[in-house]
Amino acid sequence: MIGDIPNNVELESDALLKRALSGWHPHFLNWWREVGPEGFDTAQVYLRTAISASADGWATYGYVAMPEYRWGIFLAPPQARKIGFGDEADSEPWQAVPGEFRKELRRIIVTQGDTEPASVEQQRHLGATAPSLYDLRNLFQVNVEEARHLWAMVYLLHRYFGRDGREEAEELLVRRSGHQDHPRLLNAFNAPIRDWIDFFCFTMFTDRDGKYQLASLAESGFDPLSRTTRFMLTEEAFHMFVGETGIQRIAQRSSELMREHGREDLFAVGGIPLQILQKYINSWFSESLDLFGSEDSSNAATYFAAGIKGRYREGAADYYRDHRALEGEYEIRLPGGASARIPMRRAMNAILRDAYVDDCERALKRWNAVLGKSGVDFRLYLPVISFNRKIGAFATNPTDPEGRALSMEEWIARRGEWIPTGGDGAGGAEVLKPVRGRGKMAGWIARPERGINNLPLDYEYVHLS
Repeated sequence: MIGDIPNNVELESDALLKRALSGWHPHFLNWWREVGPEGFDTAQVYLRTAISASADGWATYGYVAMPEYRWGIFLAPPQARKIGFGDEADSEPWQAVPGEFRKELRRIIVTQGDTEPASVEQQRHLGATAPSLYDLRNLFQVNVEEARHLWAMVYLLHRYFGRDGREEAEELLVRRSGHQDHPRLLNAFNAPIRDWIDFFCFTMFTDRDGKYQLASLAESGFDPLSRTTRFMLTEEAFHMFVGETGIQRIAQRSSELMREHGREDLFAVGGIPLQILQKYINSWFSESLDLFGSEDSSNAATYFAAGIKGRYREGAADYYRDHRALEGEYEIRLPGGASARIPMRRAMNAILRDAYVDDCERALKRWNAVLGKSGVDFRLYLPVISFNRKIGAFATNPTDPEGRALSMEEWIARRGEWIPTGGDGAGGAEVLKPVRGRGKMAGWIARPERGINNLPLDYEYVHLS
């Protein structure tokens, strides 16, 4: 029932909004049953549920069947603030949609909203091959929270965009990840997630893009969008944790197997070769870079000037000196080793991407510290930003992971050296078998350092019927 949905948006007192969401709710449940996690509808999962936006209410734990999860609608607590950037700097935040920015705000909300159900669709088959009950539970936690983030964007569409918003909310349940006729809006959310290495790389790199997109929207002059995304960021942090620690656990276990068996080809001994892990990193890092858009972007300049979308940590007192970005230029790389300087406002996508890359590099250092401690010479790395790009200056100018320019013919012939191929997946399929015993762990991944919510690792995080 729509009235049972936990919220802090006064849903009970808004008859029009309640009626609109009541009409959307059954379509959402049909979508979940059709393309949500496959085969686990009756499983009781130890999940975190937000029941309020307070510090003691956003994370309550208990067993629940996923179709009965309480997807809430929450805004972060209001803040005394001014719009912090662009031509609207120092103005009061908008509590309603300004007519002149209606189209731009709707586009941003729809695009963000479209990513949330897409990731659930991409991950729906992974439960069948989970390496442990701990990891199975984490997959399902990510899934229900991505669906809650869909609710967050649908709330904004219904509450502030009238009939257009209701139609857009319906379309969010019509598109499908990878569908030939009705694909999701962004390429990364149509890419297949074939196995758990894909999943960990997706939550590490693609959900980390989500962090930076949400953080830039948290600066928005449209206050309901700002408050919605600020609350979403508390949940997004867990998704990145799953990905970052998942890759680290693979690296740790692979290094242990390399020392034990004195070989790098680990498929034969039940492990993941680090060379294969590197291919997955190459693929998902480059796929996620495309989500930032073109380096030189008039749309990004418009969003910044209008006060719709800021930079990462725009509001931090010591992070940027010029919050209007009317002065200075940004140097972008171009194919062939050339460069160009563009006005700062047109470089907002690239500036956001730079912060993202720095964040990813920090994770690489942690993974490589694990490899170094184990005595293994291999080191993981991030490919250069020109590698395997489909958007931006290098979309039709391929390079190898070190940045050496390639002809399109050479790229097609050699890309299997750097990104996963069908053969890589087939080798992994022999290793990536499900493990469902309480406290047990697949042999290709190390045990995590601790359990969920201070519980032991051998806790029964998922009751399987």
